[in-house]
Amino acid sequence: MKIVADQNIPEVKHAFASHGDVELVNGRELSAEQLVNAEALVVRSVTRVNADLLQGSKIKFIGSATIGTDHVDLDYLQKNNIAFANAPGCNATSAAEYVIAAALHVAEIKQLVLPGMKVGVVGYGNVGSRVTKKLAAFGCEVAVYDPPRQQQYHDREYCSWNEIADCDIVTAHVPLTKSGDYPTYRMFDNAFFSTLKDQAIFINTSRGGAVDELALKQRIKSGRPINLVLDVWQNEPNIDLELLQETVIATPHIAGYSREGKFRGLQMVYQAACNFFDWRPVWAMEKILPVLDKELELAAVTGVQQTVHMLVQQAYSILDDDTALRKILSMPAAERSEYFDGLRKNYPVRREFFNYQFRQTNDNKTICDVAEGLGFTVLP
Repeated sequence: MKIVADQNIPEVKHAFASHGDVELVNGRELSAEQLVNAEALVVRSVTRVNADLLQGSKIKFIGSATIGTDHVDLDYLQKNNIAFANAPGCNATSAAEYVIAAALHVAEIKQLVLPGMKVGVVGYGNVGSRVTKKLAAFGCEVAVYDPPRQQQYHDREYCSWNEIADCDIVTAHVPLTKSGDYPTYRMFDNAFFSTLKDQAIFINTSRGGAVDELALKQRIKSGRPINLVLDVWQNEPNIDLELLQETVIATPHIAGYSREGKFRGLQMVYQAACNFFDWRPVWAMEKILPVLDKELELAAVTGVQQTVHMLVQQAYSILDDDTALRKILSMPAAERSEYFDGLRKNYPVRREFFNYQFRQTNDNKTICDVAEGLGFTVLP
């Protein structure tokens, strides 16, 4: 069996090698000609999976090692009896940890105190629910906006859209949709940014299309201060450099790029492929990704927030990702797209917080409670 897979999915060839001939391809440039005689396709969100790509192929199964499905024509797959699997929630912990790292960094340079701040979480799915839990552990007042979930589950208290614009921090965790009662395409528009309070922190790790970037730039040009953290962009990999220069933190769509997040995504689509083709699973992420068990230093600094920030920086330095992306500003235009994609393809190993541990003492119980709530391992 011929299996075509995106070369940027770590371990994908090793995972599927026992079940067929794996051909690695550039997912952003994948063509129909490359699918000749292939029966399985494994992609990321950079590949548009539609009739143009699949018509005339022998593809029976498609796996997307990502949480979203807006890059896939699901109706076409259903009409043509092509099985599909994705990986909802695979990188949710990683994305939530990114939000914590970003909020702590902005709070430090702007001299803000996170406990007591009001945070608007837009979208209460796999990522948003984790972000909510972690921020609540930090003592933030969290307001959640998710009308579709509110109508379906009635599982918690939800806030209005107007209340979100009055928050100190707004963080977006929505899929990209253009239809239905609550489309998310450009939901953060001119009306939103014109009412968002001054000095608010706005974080987007969901989809670039959820933000009207022109409206965001108009807010900036109006002179009203806003603290931007952007991990996703319209027109990736050709991102808006003018907007990049207005951010406090800017990264190349890597919020969910922990090693665990990537491997979970592959594990989920691999298992789905095994179920579909009736293969015996032979690859498992646990075999090649043991727990790190790295002990962190708990140096004496002033206050819980500063101490926890130091712990987070030892586990994940978000500024390294920001510095790497900003190098694009000095590059010739012809090199920028390849550089952006290269940052994602060659992303360094980043492990989730549970791999890092520190020891509890008699005088650091509050720090331990907060850090444990963020996902760190606390030793007795």
